[in-house]
Amino acid sequence: MELVYSERLEKQSVGELPDKDLAVRARGGDMVCFETLVSRKTSAVVSLARRIVGNTEDARDVAQMVFLRVWKEIHRYDERFSLNTWLYRIATNLAIDFLRSARSRERAHGATLHLVREREESTAGGATRSAEDRELARLFEIVSDKLSEKQKAAFVLREMEDCDTKDIAAILGCGESTVRNHLFNARRILRKEIARLYPEFLRGRTLA
Repeated sequence: MELVYSERLEKQSVGELPDKDLAVRARGGDMVCFETLVSRKTSAVVSLARRIVGNTEDARDVAQMVFLRVWKEIHRYDERFSLNTWLYRIATNLAIDFLRSARSRERAHGATLHLVREREESTAGGATRSAEDRELARLFEIVSDKLSEKQKAAFVLREMEDCDTKDIAAILGCGESTVRNHLFNARRILRKEIARLYPEFLRGRTLA
């Protein structure tokens, strides 16, 4: 009984640690810290992967690959840098690899790119906006396949994950000017496709 109680106290105290401390301890071989980190970050990784690869089932597969890679590469983590940037770089690269592989096998269903962030539906106006957002998301399932993998990733990281240009550059392994170029071209392509297929949805709207 004392051993079980002690383990519970350990997990509780570990659960209160910041991300960076968990990663440093996991780097030293602490499995409790690694499991806590996985539990804490799984939702964000699945969400990011889903927006790139296009559906939740594939995103969960990608997330599993991400945390396997993280465990193998945790010794490389440098605590001077953001854990999220390091983790998102692994997740984005694996999601891009998965999407390229799916496209090469003609299995891709098209990635869902949301132009607006999820909102709390606390008011009637919020509910109306949420319904409009879901409709836009549905349309992007159709048009987003026109984007390259890097354009798609840059757009998702900027518009959905609130990453700044510097962080996106670190995640994608490119320069900030390249990120800006990806974003510019992604918005241009998306606007063109929506204007061609569904011009009514662009009236009074911008692509961020």
